[in-house]
Amino acid sequence: MLETVDLSKELDKATYDEWFPKLQDNLRVLQREAFEAGMTTLIVLEGWDAAGKGDAVMKLVDKLDPRGFRVDPPAPPSEDEKMRPFLWRFWVKLPPYGAIGIFDRSWYGRVTVERMEGMLQPRQWQQAYQEINQFERQLSDDGQVIIKLFLHISKKEQAKRFKQMEKDPAESWKVTKEDWKHHKQYDDYLRVNEEMLERTSSSYAPWTIVEATDRRYRRVKIFQTVIQAMQAGLERKKFLDARRAEEKEAFKKGLKNGNEQVLPLDVMPSILDRVDTSLTYDPEAYKKDLAKLQVRMRELEFECFKHRLPVVIGYEGWDAAGKGGNIKRVTQTLDPRGYNVVPIAAPKGDEATHHYLWRFWRHIPKAGHITIFDRTWYGRVLVERVEGFTAKSDWSRAFQEINEFEQSLVNWGAVVLKFWIHISKEEQLRRFEERQVTEYKQYKITEEDWRNREKWDAYKTALTDVFERTSTSYAPWTIVEGNDKLYARIKTLKTIIGAIEGKIGGKK
Repeated sequence: MLETVDLSKELDKATYDEWFPKLQDNLRVLQREAFEAGMTTLIVLEGWDAAGKGDAVMKLVDKLDPRGFRVDPPAPPSEDEKMRPFLWRFWVKLPPYGAIGIFDRSWYGRVTVERMEGMLQPRQWQQAYQEINQFERQLSDDGQVIIKLFLHISKKEQAKRFKQMEKDPAESWKVTKEDWKHHKQYDDYLRVNEEMLERTSSSYAPWTIVEATDRRYRRVKIFQTVIQAMQAGLERKKFLDARRAEEKEAFKKGLKNGNEQVLPLDVMPSILDRVDTSLTYDPEAYKKDLAKLQVRMRELEFECFKHRLPVVIGYEGWDAAGKGGNIKRVTQTLDPRGYNVVPIAAPKGDEATHHYLWRFWRHIPKAGHITIFDRTWYGRVLVERVEGFTAKSDWSRAFQEINEFEQSLVNWGAVVLKFWIHISKEEQLRRFEERQVTEYKQYKITEEDWRNREKWDAYKTALTDVFERTSTSYAPWTIVEGNDKLYARIKTLKTIIGAIEGKIGGKK
């Protein structure tokens, strides 16, 4: 592929001087339009050392409003970043809706430099290809524009530029022994780069190869590519927004007509109807067993740190199901330096201006630590679906995105546990009424809780889809019988302990 590219292409000075300022002005206008439309633009710059990526960044931002773009400079992962999934550092650096993010080097280092330097097992960089394609598809489906540019020069041209830079006191520091080492490996990197381009060029995030020998030609092609992609992205964003608005309006009309879109088969018995909520635990046995299990949890917390085993635990359940008390018993004896509990509510602030998975990626623990989510990413396919906050096309797609998210955590080496705390409708009513008359519990009961209760059947329908479509071999759901809080606490503790012991046993 790269060997067939014509690297002799040039652009004369007169044509460049006429057109390049116009292209810069066009990009400045598009920046404003993208901001108004809430369309994120991601520009990925990859290619050979000394191919002109730095110059490309400087020219791209030259006339842009600095409040509307972010540049992520090239750098190897920090020690903190190495202790998380490789895509974590890119998820957390994604710009908000409407902004432009420029990545000078990117997630592709995983399948090029890290692969070439022997930092990964073949399984790891092979998995990275899949996760990169999924990452870009998720962002594209969210309405974001991904522009990937590979700046290409010949081996001879690269050596020429290195030598010129070494002669310039202001540039010589940029050329390192590592650069010359990679230059000697040019042919090997050529093969790896071609594989990267072939395996990750898609309809939603295609690669553009930029002939980078001539500076003027390179700049103009980069700008033309970015401008055309942003223009197409704005048209697509307009279409997607209109479709989402139509879907939400149709949902509202269905509610107004008394139709919550519950079909005949939806009222058939579900997995939740087969849960035996009458299960109980003897109070005296509970005290003894809880103490033993909590001691074991504390031991395993240190084992997790020792083996650098990350643990991600997600809690979902009916209102008043006892999630908070359950989480408290799990963490009660743990060293607070080794775990974090993340309460999840409706997205606000920065959370509302990013892809819905962004706020969960932010809280992924370091290797060796435990993170517990009180409510999770499943809000996308539960409350957002049932309440009509999210268009059907978006929440329908989220099942696949969630499975991919959890798979990437497991690929990284994490233990992923998901609990649904289940109580009967009658038990929920009893707890609601108890909260209303118990002063120190009154803050826990709101009008929204009562309103959600009225949609019990709609939530049960949504939950059936959740269990059927996201209970996987690598991240299965555990339904916890929760009418008796004592029983629920013991079951979750035993499940967590069993999963960690199983993983640590495999790591020894």
